[in-house]
Amino acid sequence: MSEHDHNQDYNNSSTNLLIAFLINFVFTIIEIIGGLYTNSIAILSDAVHDLGDSISLGMSAFLERVSKKAPDEKYTFGYQRFSLLGALISSLVLFGGTIFIFTETIPRLLNPQPVDAKGMLLFSVLGILFNGFAYYRTHGGSTLNEKTISLHLLEDLFGWVAILIGSIILLFVNWYILDALMSIMISIFILYHVYRNIKEILRIFLQRSPNNINIEKIKPELEAINGVLKAYHIHAWSLSDEKLMMSVNIVVDASSNMSDIAKVKKDIRVYLNEYNIQHVAIECEIEKGRECN
Repeated sequence: MSEHDHNQDYNNSSTNLLIAFLINFVFTIIEIIGGLYTNSIAILSDAVHDLGDSISLGMSAFLERVSKKAPDEKYTFGYQRFSLLGALISSLVLFGGTIFIFTETIPRLLNPQPVDAKGMLLFSVLGILFNGFAYYRTHGGSTLNEKTISLHLLEDLFGWVAILIGSIILLFVNWYILDALMSIMISIFILYHVYRNIKEILRIFLQRSPNNINIEKIKPELEAINGVLKAYHIHAWSLSDEKLMMSVNIVVDASSNMSDIAKVKKDIRVYLNEYNIQHVAIECEIEKGRECN
């Protein structure tokens, strides 16, 4: 990909995220008004979800630009983790909001409240249109931010389809408990994905080995590379899901010259590239304990 194409993709990504943010934020305001007007806890639950999405979208649009900044003397590895910080903050906001909705919903299971089914039907159609368009703008994105946000918007779309079906049922029967049940289902669905997101974010922050890296498997394969007698002190971590890093110490034969050592390091990098490891630090030692010069 040329530099021009890369910049074009980056600009499209930022534009799509910004448009999706504006759509989601405007509709969140409409949802809150609609939830209060129809007395629907299910719509208010989704409003909290969309508020979390709006925060995620806003931070993603801003932090994607920040995360593209080149490494400097303050952040020598770059700024990729700024996007993870935004994801963590939005996940915690979403978690807190969903717990609040739980506390409001449980009493309604015991004492269902009348809701405006026609109003719910109208807002569910609007929800499908708004979220459908936002999903359309991001679903073909190439960046991790766009893919994550696109999945989030698709979840919103399914949530509104559920509310649409529920509101149609309520037009014919006064099963008002359906509203609370839908709210509980949406909240559980949200909490499950918030849990998964936070777990993944903390895995990266705590520098756990990436999921696709098996050190026990990689060690013998490194030692099978011609010229490597031993590989040890192997550490793998990630700045983000898109940028994996590794450091490794190797021991080479005492007869190895600079050309041999350069070839060994090149072969190691070629091998590790199969795991999408983009940055490799290799510490080399001669068999008798002398460092490679």
